Order: sequence, then C-alpha cells, then structure tokens
Amino acid sequence: MKKDTHPESYRTVLFEDTTSGKTFLIGSTIKTSKTGKGPDGEEYPLHQIEISSASHPFYTGQSKVIDTAGRVEKFKTRQAKVSKK
Repeated sequence: MKKDTHPESYRTVLFEDTTSGKTFLIGSTIKTSKTGKGPDGEEYPLHQIEISSASHPFYTGQSKVIDTAGRVEKFKTRQAKVSKK
C-alpha cells in the first residue's frame, strides 16, 4: 500500500445503529465526541446512526416504520380529519 494516502485523522471508528443496537468497526475520518467499547473490548471513537444494513428493510426483509420526528402521527391525524368529512 502507498504511504501517506490516508488523511491524518483516519482511524478506526465504532458506528452504532441506534435502531437495532448493532455496532460496526469501520475506518473513518468522521469527528466524534463520544467513545464506546468495541467487540474486542477496546475503546473507540463512537458515532451513532439511525439506519444501517442491520436495520434497513432492504437488507433485513422486514418493513419497519422508524419515526424520529412524529411524522407518522401527524399524517394519521390529518387522514382522520379528512375521512370524517
């Protein structure tokens, strides 16, 4: 491998899928303020994500509704108002 191809901030980062709880160790330059224990028991910079291959319906084959901003409830109340008319 060529020397000096990666930036200075390139390191192993622990990505945590908050929906499924799975963690992944991936090389990255992302800036993080949290740390977490990896599968090998060592501390790594931690970055939390909402969706990964462990929770995305395309990869899991299961359909889930992930509502982080209350959009589904707002839609249901609008639909209920329209259906009453």
